[in-house]
Amino acid sequence: MAQQLDLAGNEWTFDLLRDIDTQLHDITANKFKLDTFPNQIEVISAEQMLDAYSSAAMPVMYPHWSYGKSFSVNEHLYETGQQNLAYEVVINSNPCISYLMEENTMTMQTLVIAHACYGHNSFFKGNYLFRQWTQADAIIDYLVFAKKYVMECEEKYGFDAVEEILDAAHAIQNFGVDRYKRRFESEAALKVKRDDLAEEKRRQYDEIMAKVSPVEAAQIERQQDNYPREPVENLLYFIEKEAPKLRDWERELVRIVRKMSQYFYPQGQTKVMNEGWASFWHYTLLNSLYDEKLVSDGFMLEFLTSHTNVVFQPDSRDGRFRALNPYALGFAMFSDIRRMCEKPTEEDKRWFPDLAGTGNWLKAIDFAMRNFKDESFIRQFLSPKVIRDFRLFTIADHKSENELFIDSIHNDEGYRRIRTLLANQYSRESMVPDIQVTSYARMTDRSLTLTHMSRRGRPLNEDEAEKTLAQIERLWGFPVHLETSDVH
Repeated sequence: MAQQLDLAGNEWTFDLLRDIDTQLHDITANKFKLDTFPNQIEVISAEQMLDAYSSAAMPVMYPHWSYGKSFSVNEHLYETGQQNLAYEVVINSNPCISYLMEENTMTMQTLVIAHACYGHNSFFKGNYLFRQWTQADAIIDYLVFAKKYVMECEEKYGFDAVEEILDAAHAIQNFGVDRYKRRFESEAALKVKRDDLAEEKRRQYDEIMAKVSPVEAAQIERQQDNYPREPVENLLYFIEKEAPKLRDWERELVRIVRKMSQYFYPQGQTKVMNEGWASFWHYTLLNSLYDEKLVSDGFMLEFLTSHTNVVFQPDSRDGRFRALNPYALGFAMFSDIRRMCEKPTEEDKRWFPDLAGTGNWLKAIDFAMRNFKDESFIRQFLSPKVIRDFRLFTIADHKSENELFIDSIHNDEGYRRIRTLLANQYSRESMVPDIQVTSYARMTDRSLTLTHMSRRGRPLNEDEAEKTLAQIERLWGFPVHLETSDVH
């Protein structure tokens, strides 16, 4: 039997970190068969954590004033006691880089190693969105290239010119994502494209179009097929490829912002699952250490206090309530899947016949982790028990009604509707407006038409829309129009 590690209340040492990581690795690999990237663990100071905050939690990032502003704001909040810093930051890379705060106790270091190095790590490697949309092997190299390229552009073209392009691209970085198809390009192909791009001449008006009258141009356009033939949701990609006036280096800057937007896309779609999965595994792994008598009662008391704080869900009447805690909801749902597999109720057998009583909870949660995002995960696995535990119900607020009314309660019909409505809140369309390129007048004034696909009559913020359109016009170089189409 392995000797118990003296961790409770102790200050951490590198030897203790190495020992606990070895124990956790053995348990995850041999007992639970978690598939992870190799781990790279780094212990950092508060100032280094603030640096990570300011640069999207990446170890290297291209320069931009917004990162300095973020550092200044977070530093002020931290130093005045208005904000705590995260216990850890983990990066979707291979090896998986985890930053641990040096102020953590040894118990907290153990928790965050289990949470980040094995929970988040296995989620990054296993979930379908991360497998399809990110390249863990290549992200650090790409960031090094991006930083070098931006700095070279600043030296060659001036800080103001580079800042103007990055500001405009950042304004629409949430619209630089292909949700349903991925453009995968190898590093070799990327290098060829960059080399070709560097040699490509700046786009100019077609000589033919410069010689024809507006009437003739309109006639030519009517004879052409509509372009693009189908709406394009990736606005940054369309601008990168089609903007008539962008110079080569400007086009590459847009591409850099788009690539980073694509890299972070899965994280925004899996917040509940990712944090829930990591919380489930830090809870399971540390309980396994205790079951094997590798840690003491004192260690577990400190751990359970921290864990309870992580998965705490304030009541709606609590002043701390803001929304559903993704850690709490995700942890509850993964724990509930395990419960249904091991100790199902009659209700579970009706609602989840394929899960209830199977006993193989590892297979069940692995399937859920790999094949779903927050929206579909909630739609598929949110059980009546979790709905009751969280006291969820729905209130209808219809535009045509003068009063609010309770729409769904705790019965079978209500459970289904609560589950559907909650899942809808985690759809991308509920968080980011659906705006697509629907027309490019190539043959006349080269204007661009965007269409906002409005759902349930939700309008855009007019002031924000006008400011964003101005940034798009800066990149496009010609008039940009915005229309709205109701989607039912």
